[in-house]
Amino acid sequence: MRRYGKNTDEDDIRQRPNRKGNRPRTNIRPKHEEAVDGMVVTVDRGRLTCLVEDRLVMAMKARELGRKAAVVGDHVAIVGDLSGEKDTLARIVRIEPRSSVLRRTADDDDPYERVVVANADQLAIVTALADPEPRPRLIDRCLVAAYDAGLEPLLVLTKSDLAPPDELLELYGALGVPYVVTSREELESGAAVDRVRKQLDGKITAFVGHSGVGKTTLVNALVSQERRRSTGHVNAVTGRGRHTTTSARAIPLPGTEGWVIDTPGVRSFGLHHVDPSRVIHAFPDLEPGTEGCPRACSHDEPDCALDQWVADGHADPQRLYSLRRLLATRERTEGD
Repeated sequence: MRRYGKNTDEDDIRQRPNRKGNRPRTNIRPKHEEAVDGMVVTVDRGRLTCLVEDRLVMAMKARELGRKAAVVGDHVAIVGDLSGEKDTLARIVRIEPRSSVLRRTADDDDPYERVVVANADQLAIVTALADPEPRPRLIDRCLVAAYDAGLEPLLVLTKSDLAPPDELLELYGALGVPYVVTSREELESGAAVDRVRKQLDGKITAFVGHSGVGKTTLVNALVSQERRRSTGHVNAVTGRGRHTTTSARAIPLPGTEGWVIDTPGVRSFGLHHVDPSRVIHAFPDLEPGTEGCPRACSHDEPDCALDQWVADGHADPQRLYSLRRLLATRERTEGD
């Protein structure tokens, strides 16, 4: 056995040979200059379907991206086999910067954010006027998420043949949210489809709504026959529909420059990730009045400057009421 003492030098110490493949690690990553642009249209168990020019390409995320996930709506850079043929697989090597990100959490006390879609322009909140009954708290939460993400909200009311829309529209009138009212008969005739289509042209619109409201039925009516999904039925006792959309999917809207992103039905829309201070940006008539608010003002406390702002005639009192109602949804459950 060789022993080393104080007179030992480096020549006395054996060096283990560098094994094949045991290369020193580097922070330099390939630039992938040959990568082609694509758009993620579906995500299913680690496999991402991307639109590359005029064809669909199956891809997986490259290891170098680490834990960063690509979602529907992402613009990505892809390398590898881009033929789109069966049993081929490309690699996503870069996720481009996003213009918007719609997020939600499972519950208000859940810190884990789930990205619903990326790069959308508009959020269509679909709710039935009856069967099942409207859930204003869920609508409020979707509005808060839209404002937080910088998306334009669109209220789509279905099944107007079962109940009138007046009461619900009055509740959201002060917010100035654009809306479309549809009925089953109008969907079948195509009249409602034309009205909705006008609101979607030139925009990427994500559709959200809880089960049974007719969201997927509406999407099916908007897109071409070969892309349609199956629809479920509403339970006559519980008023709940079977989830027919299990993952988000982006679909080009025929005859327009728009895209529709159909998302799975939601039973809750947690807002743990939302910073309440960002919601005020959706109220340009109220935002200047916050300059006199105390630091970290909740906009619903005795010293809030918005009360005086409204009293001085700068904004409608109903607008302040709507803002406070939306901000309060983060503190209340949807069933309150």
